[in-house]
Amino acid sequence: MGHDKKEVERQHLGPTTNIDKHASHGGLGTYIAVFVSLCVLTLLSFLVGNSQSLRVNAPQVMWAAMMAVSCAKAMLVMLFFMHLKWEANWKYVLTVPASMMSLFLVLMLVPDVGRRTRTYSDERWLYSATPRAAHTDEHHDEHHEGHSHDAPAEKK
Repeated sequence: MGHDKKEVERQHLGPTTNIDKHASHGGLGTYIAVFVSLCVLTLLSFLVGNSQSLRVNAPQVMWAAMMAVSCAKAMLVMLFFMHLKWEANWKYVLTVPASMMSLFLVLMLVPDVGRRTRTYSDERWLYSATPRAAHTDEHHDEHHEGHSHDAPAEKK
């Protein structure tokens, strides 16, 4: 009678039961720890996002912190609740190239987005969503007197 309880359950339930699949996935304690971590990270994100001093003095720091917390939460969900932590190593064949391509795409688009208004004509500024920062020069004010950048000028 040297059988332990799990061995007896395996013999009666068969080799492909949920008991076998989830027994190696860390157990209830792991899931509770991940849930508590997600709650703490959500609270941290809320506090950082509603911090008036960060919003006014260092908005880039606020956004960077919120993105870091969001990435940490996404990683916890993927690793534990989607069971990627216990998957075979083939998951890297899919995720590493996709991550590299995503990063490459973002890095290639940053200069384009940052320099998009550099060659705008005056007519293009009339239809742009954000007004030009250098609207205070006298030449520009004389040239576009009576025109608003919020609405397009009427054509004659």
